[in-house]
Amino acid sequence: MDNSAYKSGFISIIGRPNVGKSTFLNHVIGQKIAIMSDKPQTTRNKVQGVYTTDEAQMIFIDTPGIHKPKHKLGDFMMKVATNTLKEVDLILFMVNAEEKLGRGDEYIIEMLKNIRTPVFLVINKIDLVHPDDLLGIIGQYKDLYPFREVVPISALAGNNIDRLLETIQKYLPEGPQYYPADQVTDHPERFIISELIREKVLHLTREEVPHSIAVVIDKIERMENRDVIRVMATIVVERPSQKGIVIGKQGAMLKEIGKRARGDIENLLGSKVYLELWVKVQKDWRNKISQLRDFGFREDEY
Repeated sequence: MDNSAYKSGFISIIGRPNVGKSTFLNHVIGQKIAIMSDKPQTTRNKVQGVYTTDEAQMIFIDTPGIHKPKHKLGDFMMKVATNTLKEVDLILFMVNAEEKLGRGDEYIIEMLKNIRTPVFLVINKIDLVHPDDLLGIIGQYKDLYPFREVVPISALAGNNIDRLLETIQKYLPEGPQYYPADQVTDHPERFIISELIREKVLHLTREEVPHSIAVVIDKIERMENRDVIRVMATIVVERPSQKGIVIGKQGAMLKEIGKRARGDIENLLGSKVYLELWVKVQKDWRNKISQLRDFGFREDEY
């Protein structure tokens, strides 16, 4: 086989919620395409990051954190996660070095036993544990599953990510360059903008809001005779009390959400942005299939 042949493939990143999947993806791609939050379940749809070099193109798929579902939105997220695994060339099972191997990890490993795709164990956040503890952590996981490769990394600090990318490349099949070299994601800009706004709500609000918000982009337009893009978006919550929290005292919280989101959206679009935000109550939207569809969660796409 000619080693100089171009390689390409799809790589799924899986793991319990909050192990650093999005942080890893953002580090590799070098742009903010997956939202990062310390609250679990922040990634809802597949987010693809495209990493292109002269020798290979890697298309990363960041799935929702795998967990036992509690409502229809949870069921949907699990279907997305498991279906993705059957379609890819390689799976990265990411774990947090600081967290003990738990039932959530065992649940994922049981699922992997029915899948033929090669699986790497990626141990993230190694900067937070003593190096002597690493062998014990690796041993625990290797007792449960025959991982093809084990790569310890720190996604936040960037440690060992180059080695992981080199190892991934060895496993990829020969293939075409699916995306242009300068394209970093297959998601439309509307989706990324809604995710950036949602990220700010997650960062700034307390426990009772995070899981019950969706962000709908109502309109994106270039303002006449001005180099400014106008973005109108609605933050959807489940209860009037949550609406009050998101708006804040005299609108202060909504203003802060808008200010922070606008900076990220301007970086994404490379233009000045005028951002208008509204907040709307849609009671119990996470359990209503029609509303899940309205907010872009469509099972038939996966």
